[in-house]
Amino acid sequence: MVLPSGVRERVAAVHGGSALPERLRLYDAWATDYDQDVAALEYRAPHLAAASLAFAFPAAPAGARLLDVACGTGLVARELHRRGFRCLHGVDGSAGMLERARSTGLYQELRQCVLGWEPLPGPAEQYDAVTVVGALGEGQVPTTVLPELLRVTKPGGFLCLTTRSNLSNLRYKRELEAELGKLERCGAWQKLLAQEVEHWERATSEEESTRGTGYISGVVYLYQKCPVPPLEED
Repeated sequence: MVLPSGVRERVAAVHGGSALPERLRLYDAWATDYDQDVAALEYRAPHLAAASLAFAFPAAPAGARLLDVACGTGLVARELHRRGFRCLHGVDGSAGMLERARSTGLYQELRQCVLGWEPLPGPAEQYDAVTVVGALGEGQVPTTVLPELLRVTKPGGFLCLTTRSNLSNLRYKRELEAELGKLERCGAWQKLLAQEVEHWERATSEEESTRGTGYISGVVYLYQKCPVPPLEED
């Protein structure tokens, strides 16, 4: 099945390296078509991330407080809700996306925040888990945000992150994994999972396709914040 040209164009636009105000405008405009577009892309990251987090959680999730960063229209919240998570907070930079997320009724709190430009709202160490699904990529959220994600996570809490492994995102992926490793060596968190998934979503071009499969690949990372203060790295 060939992807509709509109899907390819909208994906290319938001990943095109435009300045922040223009990128937010593009996401606002995309909000009404976003869910049907990602369905056409067979986008699996929300399902994979929620499944990984639910498997790792040590207790019944209903009382756990989760922060869905770059929550978009609420795809991750739907998957988490199916697995018993009920106390969901979300942030996103796009007002249009937040409006769609609010319409799901799945979030107890939603706030506008542009990660990488603003600190996450709220005090430190308040969430049992933090997710960033789909936003860690070239032209999106910078890799420098990882300490801010850790800041709002409780000691012993989980962080579930994803990125793509397609050709145009490989430089970003290398930078992200370098930062992930640096924080692990500092004792800030420990890695529980780094799962490469071949059929992550359908490719929007032949150049991006993994070995001609018509799909791109991606990775789910799961970390647990260490309960002791991290050491300073030399």
